Order: sequence, then structure tokens, then C-alpha cells
Amino acid sequence: MTERDAVETRVLAALTERGIEHERIPIDPALADTAAFCQQYGYPLEQAANTIVVATKKEPRRFAACVVLATTRLDVNRSVKALVGGGRLSFASAEQLAALTGMLVGGVTPFALPDDLRIYVDSAVMEPEWIIIGTGGRDSKLRIAPDAFRSLPSVRVETIAHPRA
Repeated sequence: MTERDAVETRVLAALTERGIEHERIPIDPALADTAAFCQQYGYPLEQAANTIVVATKKEPRRFAACVVLATTRLDVNRSVKALVGGGRLSFASAEQLAALTGMLVGGVTPFALPDDLRIYVDSAVMEPEWIIIGTGGRDSKLRIAPDAFRSLPSVRVETIAHPRA
């Protein structure tokens, strides 16, 4: 089993442990980025979510995962900064992301993240009947009900994004 497979297995086990209904959708890894995935597989962007990990710029670094719809823009240095504290924030690098979560850019999911990592879900994510989100890797996506996020111990639903202009 590769490290990538181990991450997805961990994510799927976390969903099963929490009793979260989900559909795993196998995809071409080259199409893992949300816009490419939606266009190729016919899913609406309005029902696709991205998990973005941010970090404080000053030491000691603090990290948070933010879940937003693909049609919105994360308000990093206002809304999220107020929630995380610690000054300016930046997006976690691919290396930081892999070290912290074991997940790949384009596949990050809030399921099976470290227990001490704060998770903020934008309130707009909670509105659709179902959403598409990553599985930790780039070769599949999940279709789940947004209410699944409420099962995570460190999740808070907040307004952290704005519609793209």
C-alpha cells in the first residue's frame, strides 16, 4: 500500500467510524483540481468544496483548515485571521501540508486531519443538499452531505468566504 493509498484509507475509515454516508468517485489525478474535475465529470462548481490549510506567518506557527465552496474566495486576512489569531496568515506550502496532514494539494479533506487542527467550514458550504470534496489524494473525490462536517470534533461553521467577483 502506498502512502497515498494509506491516506485515503484513513479518510474512508474516519467516515465509516462516524457513520457518514458517502460516495467515492474515482477520477483521473490530472483532473483533481476542482474546476477541471467539475468540467470533466459534470459536477456543478456550486456544489464543490475545497479544503485550504492556512498558517500563521510568525512562530510558533498555528495551522487551520478552511472549507469553502469553489465559487467563493477564502477571506484569509480578515475573517480567518480573526479566528486563528497570531497576525498575518499565508496558505500552507505543499511541504507543510504533506507534513501536517499526509494529504496532497488538490485532494485535501477535513476528514482524518490531526485532532488538534482547527477546522472552519464556511456557512455557504452547509446550504447544498450534497457537496464534492477531496479524499486526501488526487485520484478520487467524495460526495457527501454537508452535515457530515458537524461530526468533526474541532469544526466551527463560520462566514469565512465571499463570492468570487
